[in-house]
Amino acid sequence: MPATLGYALFPTALGHCGIAWSAQGLTCVQLPEADEAATRARMVRRHPQCHEAAPPQHVQEAIAAVTALLLGTPPEPVDLTHLVLDMDGVPPFHQRVYALARQILPGETRTYGELARQLGEPGSARAVGQALGHNPFAPIVPCHRVLAAGARAGGFSATGGVSTKLRMLLTERAEFDGPGLFDA
Repeated sequence: MPATLGYALFPTALGHCGIAWSAQGLTCVQLPEADEAATRARMVRRHPQCHEAAPPQHVQEAIAAVTALLLGTPPEPVDLTHLVLDMDGVPPFHQRVYALARQILPGETRTYGELARQLGEPGSARAVGQALGHNPFAPIVPCHRVLAAGARAGGFSATGGVSTKLRMLLTERAEFDGPGLFDA
């Protein structure tokens, strides 16, 4: 596990998110829980060794980027790939999955199977889904952009589940080639 130095909460269009950092980079980004108190409680459980603190400049920049992404109104897609993640303690397979997921631009989607094929492990779609289910960096690692086969939503481990995933995709103006994800 990374040596987290501090964490902070910040308001977004979806609710209060959390962010934690080490000397090497971001150690965690937490999508909103039911309310600010629940998000704070989650951050305390995940990082009991540190305290809420004023974020340093590079973390403030990450907060601004995540806030803009979740607002969904910038004239250009928000790119979060420049943000440095501290992956100490993250299994190597998960790191590979996260690196591929970070290449998916806002408004685009991939399937678990497509990512598995890109990894050179076409039979590992379920393992890709499990890695994304343990993603400690959402939405910087945009697991919400990865769908099940047939453009079905699949799962989502953040509060609100698939509804939150769909809301994030709608905010990013995701488009699909055929029936599936947004059908009534």
